[in-house]
Amino acid sequence: MTPWVDRLRSRTAAFAHDLLMVPVAWGLAYWTRFNFEGIPPVYLDMALRMLPVVLVLCGLLYWAFGLYRGVWRFASLPDLLRILKAVTATTLAVVVALFVINRSEHLPRSVPLLFFLFQLVLLAGPRLLYRWLKDHRLSLGSGSRVLIVGAGRAGEMLVRDMRRAGAQRYEPVAFVDDKLRRHGADIHGVPIRGGTDRIPELAEALAIDLILLAVPSATAAEMQRVVGLCEATGKPFRTVPQLESLMTGQVSINQLRPVSIEDLLGRNPVQLDWDGLRAGLADRVVLVTGAGGSIGSELCRQVVAAAPRRLVMLDNCEFNLYRMEQDFAERHPDLSLGRYLMDAGDRTGVDALFARERPQIVFHAAAYKHVPLLEDQLRAALRNNVIGTGVVADSAHRHRCERFVLISTDKAVNPANVMGASKRAAEMLCQALARHSQTRFMTVRFGNVLGSAGSVVPLFQRQIERGGPVTVTDPDIERYFMTIPEACQLIMQAAVIGTGGEIFVLDMGKPVKIRDMAEQMIRLTGREPGRDIEIRYIGMRPGEKRYEELFYAVESLTKTLHPKIRIARRESADADAVATWRAGLEACIERCDSAALAARLREVVPQWQADAEPRPAERPEPTHV
Repeated sequence: MTPWVDRLRSRTAAFAHDLLMVPVAWGLAYWTRFNFEGIPPVYLDMALRMLPVVLVLCGLLYWAFGLYRGVWRFASLPDLLRILKAVTATTLAVVVALFVINRSEHLPRSVPLLFFLFQLVLLAGPRLLYRWLKDHRLSLGSGSRVLIVGAGRAGEMLVRDMRRAGAQRYEPVAFVDDKLRRHGADIHGVPIRGGTDRIPELAEALAIDLILLAVPSATAAEMQRVVGLCEATGKPFRTVPQLESLMTGQVSINQLRPVSIEDLLGRNPVQLDWDGLRAGLADRVVLVTGAGGSIGSELCRQVVAAAPRRLVMLDNCEFNLYRMEQDFAERHPDLSLGRYLMDAGDRTGVDALFARERPQIVFHAAAYKHVPLLEDQLRAALRNNVIGTGVVADSAHRHRCERFVLISTDKAVNPANVMGASKRAAEMLCQALARHSQTRFMTVRFGNVLGSAGSVVPLFQRQIERGGPVTVTDPDIERYFMTIPEACQLIMQAAVIGTGGEIFVLDMGKPVKIRDMAEQMIRLTGREPGRDIEIRYIGMRPGEKRYEELFYAVESLTKTLHPKIRIARRESADADAVATWRAGLEACIERCDSAALAARLREVVPQWQADAEPRPAERPEPTHV
């Protein structure tokens, strides 16, 4: 049933109720006038003959005064005022009409006043009683009244799960769905009351206690719109997991969770060439360095889905490695797993690992990445991010690995910090090796990942939990974001399609203002930015840029077989030159000579300038990536 038919049906029921009250009020007026005893026949006969006139006048004036614009559930003072005006007008109209018709013969003078009072009680009373019953949960079930957004498979499963709940904790009241063909239908007796634009209206009209978002395949833009409508109601709302998380095909109340910032900033689900991925990774020995980190741990989980012969994990954090080992022991007890507690820069240990495990594919995710921290930790940054990359890459070359994938960052483009400069040097090192190695060396470059260790999202979450303030460095600062699973899936896809020497650039979508992200995260907790929780601007940190870039101006972008992956092509670094500056960096690291290290790094990455920051007008459009 369409929304306008629904509203018409509701108004018709209210109108019918009011018309039924007219003869009741008319009869009570006469009965009261004669002291609740028998009404004399002559007066009763006149009252019955004039009743049709009274009904017509009341019906016309009730409708004219807008008694059916309001919703009974929220009957309030404006509704009572409308009723008072309508009742006054109808009483006067009846008196005038009866005077014109029969000079008010056999109409006691007290009847119009009593008719006025009984109309007022019989019209206003049921409305106020209905609201009171709703407010005190004395009507229609004992569970929380639920509005479900999405009348698809997930929504249908939710209703079924609610119906099975013996305690009736949830009472599904209505669906909303933007597919017009579904409007007017019902699912397990629950009507579909229109599109999502009706969420605020229905939340009030139906006394909704909770809104459930059953749209696991919704895009970020769609989620942002729906969440905005839900926030406008002031009601709590929850969502089912995203589509890629619903692997079992079942949706239940227990899976509901609060809407997260990832739901609003993530993008459409990545469409992967799983056949190609399995062909490239299945029955292979895969090594992941930095396996306990945010990217490394998710890479391990994604790789396992492609059925490798053996997964080898390397990490220098004991707890992270232990955690990953326990996780795989529980989830994949039959997985052939190797784990090494080791620094990626340990040349002897890494080479022994390669000799023993013979990995065919290497994902090098081990790196230091915290920008402000690394600004005064130059030696540690270069030792891990550059020399460590060189050590693992050399072993991959010597032991004839099939593929080596370096996980890089958008901060390597026109770097303004030590972290970005070190990752750019690592990119150059891998490109140089690719020129003469049988191993396919490639680099994957992307921006920030939502929820990674040390990222802005968990920081904001902690600050919001403490009641603020939420600290943002600059009101104009922007970053590219993607979810960790999406980043890892695209990394694996790039590894499969790469032929060697490429720098793959992942499509990061549009950059997001950190200020907007902070405001949205505050609203998701039911509070208002600036009123309930302060947003404080603390100034740019060392090495920080307002705007990130994904490729250099000299790099030409070309398409790949995957729509979200591009190749940034540029002339590869000379292998002899790379070997020279690499040896120089190692010598400076051995001497702990920070000044010489900084000078060397500027020679290697001349774009490294702490004050380098492109103006917004000069930044490439994200749609090119």
